[in-house]
Amino acid sequence: MKIYHNPRCMKSRQTLALIEAAGIQPEVIRYLDHVPSKEVLLDILIKLNLKPTDILRKGEIAYKEIIKGKSFGDEELIQIMLENPKLIERPIVVRGNKAILGRPPENVKDLF
Repeated sequence: MKIYHNPRCMKSRQTLALIEAAGIQPEVIRYLDHVPSKEVLLDILIKLNLKPTDILRKGEIAYKEIIKGKSFGDEELIQIMLENPKLIERPIVVRGNKAILGRPPENVKDLF
């Protein structure tokens, strides 16, 4: 199991705590420090069964400055997210061929 984690985010910390309470020691990836590759992000989207717009943090300043009110294709949004990883929703937990967004944190129980 992997968690794309931001330790400053309460939901991310809560999700990690639920995983650890279940006796699982996930690989913790601090995605702001270690931005996933394009291939990894595409794989995550497939496992989530979501589009890039579905995992954008629309409350971020970068969203308002770069994306809001404009039209971008999926490839363009992915590139923007890779250049501005704060725009990627968190936490994302991956186990095998499945992934979930930890919002709410209890969603992670679907992967146990």
